Amino acid sequence: MIAILPAIFWGSIVLFNVKLGGGPYIQTLGTTIGALIFSLVIYIIVQPDLSPLIFIVGIISGLFWALGQSNQLKSIELMGVSKTMPISTGMQLVSTSLFGVIVFKEWSTTTSILLGVLALILIIVGIILRHSMTTLGYLIYVVIARLINVDGWAALFPQAIGMFIGGLILTAKHKPFNMYTIKNILPGSIWAAGNMFLFISQPKVGVATSFSLSQMGIVIATLGGIFILGENKTKRQLVGITVGIILIILSAILLGLAKA
Repeated sequence: MIAILPAIFWGSIVLFNVKLGGGPYIQTLGTTIGALIFSLVIYIIVQPDLSPLIFIVGIISGLFWALGQSNQLKSIELMGVSKTMPISTGMQLVSTSLFGVIVFKEWSTTTSILLGVLALILIIVGIILRHSMTTLGYLIYVVIARLINVDGWAALFPQAIGMFIGGLILTAKHKPFNMYTIKNILPGSIWAAGNMFLFISQPKVGVATSFSLSQMGIVIATLGGIFILGENKTKRQLVGITVGIILIILSAILLGLAKA
């Protein structure tokens, strides 16, 4: 249940970004400000130990997130949510799952490997039915904290600092401070809540499963893009989207079984 919460939160933030407006640069900065505020509150409440290593790893992770997010929002501006999200999600799922398997040995039995590989195949087929691509920034953002064995609670605040710094660097030339920036603080807070639950779930279910489940938010984002944002689709495209969503949900179930 914890591992599925990021999907709900993350699947909705791009819908908020688009509805609130402001363009990709302003949306990126506003989102990082919201994440920073939320993470600061969590840090004050939980008060985790912050060593220099945790601080550095968190900032690096956040910098790469800002890179991935800004590019994703630029793509959304050009192609729309329902095209960009499956493109962005496809290789994130595959690359992060494979990283968890190869580096962290999360699929240790023949059964788990077979289930995991089948799940990845279904993900790829589902994404192809809805157009696909990758984002290096998101991959590094997810795995670096686990690679250095950084506690999720401790990583939240320095990671948000890295996101904010990255947001400032990437948007500085575009005059990002205005009313739209303030509005986009809301999706940043929603994203940070999802991020918190992602890190909480990783030690329990592993990188491969937790991140894969978190990306099921693609269902929310895609359907929201069509029915909430009004992105037009042909009947043939809607059929492909429906089949793709079913395959992605099935793959999430198989990934859970693979970890178990």
